[in-house]
Amino acid sequence: MSGTETGHVGAVDTVGFLGLGAMGLPMAVNLARAGFDVLAWNRGRPPLEAAAAAGCRTAAGPEQVAAAAPVVLTMLPDLPQVIELLDGQGGLRSGRPVMDTLVVMGTVSPVAVHALAERLLPQGITVVDAPVSGGVTGAREAGLSIMAGGPVEAVARVRPYLEAMGSTVRRMGDTGAGSLAKACNQLVVAGTLVALAEAVLLGERGGLDPTALLDVLAGGLASSEVLTQKRRHLAEGDFTPSGPARYLHKDLGFVLDSADDEGVTLPLSTTVAGLYAAIEAQGLGDLDNSVVLGLLRDGSPHSPDRPTKD
Repeated sequence: MSGTETGHVGAVDTVGFLGLGAMGLPMAVNLARAGFDVLAWNRGRPPLEAAAAAGCRTAAGPEQVAAAAPVVLTMLPDLPQVIELLDGQGGLRSGRPVMDTLVVMGTVSPVAVHALAERLLPQGITVVDAPVSGGVTGAREAGLSIMAGGPVEAVARVRPYLEAMGSTVRRMGDTGAGSLAKACNQLVVAGTLVALAEAVLLGERGGLDPTALLDVLAGGLASSEVLTQKRRHLAEGDFTPSGPARYLHKDLGFVLDSADDEGVTLPLSTTVAGLYAAIEAQGLGDLDNSVVLGLLRDGSPHSPDRPTKD
């Protein structure tokens, strides 16, 4: 497949992909490697060039993608960015789109993506929310866990694309259910990260070597994928980002919003969300989400807007 820039392409098997970030780029590449005709777009030029070199075709803008691809996948930070590319000048709904299915793969609000689906359905566009878990490693290795929400037929239609990027693909319910499952996932990830950070802090204050402690934890019941991927960050105190803390802060907001919507009290989520709010408030949001260890070491565990009781 050519990596040249194109406009209208008539191939019915063309799939669009918008958002070639740290996870989106390897996801699009895996689609191309699986034999799909991937038409990709990204605001920045270097990721587009990397996608072209790996077998994707590239488009001049979202309008060209929607004019060629009945199914368009987005891997963007949040729903406002998706809506901007939908409704903005030169966006997905400009011109003469053939797009009839939009797959939102970023982590977004379950309530908001359901509302978007209701708005677009009368216009002939079905929305599937299909957030992913597994980090950059999972994206590169096509080993993501993908939680899909949408009509049965729509999820079945896009399943071949999802299976090219993930090792676990599960329909969770109607549109919004995938994002609710991802909120649950982020709750567990954030809670585990905070538990690991507290374990390292407690251990080192008692004279334990963090590396040795994490090795022991990894060999027992406390082992987890979070520990596997974050062991080096926590052991070395190196918070160079692989997953920025600000994204987890955003995601925990969705957890609390969903809890409010369902009338559920989540004490752990409230505490963990407060920690990540404090990270953001201190300007540490661009560091790795394991920077919660640094926050605890500095003795600043509480968010300014979630004070502890006297």
